[in-house]
Amino acid sequence: MARDANLDLVEVAPNADPPVCRIMDFGKFTYEKTKREREARKHQKTIEIKTIKLTPRTSPFHREITVRKAREWLGEGKKVKFMVRFKAREITYPELGEETLKGIAEDLSDIAEVEQEPKLEGWSMTLMLNPTGPKP
Repeated sequence: MARDANLDLVEVAPNADPPVCRIMDFGKFTYEKTKREREARKHQKTIEIKTIKLTPRTSPFHREITVRKAREWLGEGKKVKFMVRFKAREITYPELGEETLKGIAEDLSDIAEVEQEPKLEGWSMTLMLNPTGPKP
């Protein structure tokens, strides 16, 4: 039947009992399948994560600048990851880094929510913020 119609005999479900086959134009089928996948990929929303690196000794002035930049990124709908990197003996005072990150989270609480609390991982402490809409 497939030869008479100049089409292909395609096995759709080989594990079924009995196996299921369809008569179709296989080239057209694969083309439409890739077209659907491409279209689906086009409509996916990718969330970009921006990283800001600080140290426990970062001055309040520079911290304000990074908070301003993070506010801009959060307004664009991007996630922001703050990373406090400890050097040498600074690691013995992780509370300084945690204090810095909690202050930043408090400064941005009107436009962002905390996705991940300050967490020490090796020589760095990270804080992840998610954008939220303006609170009424």
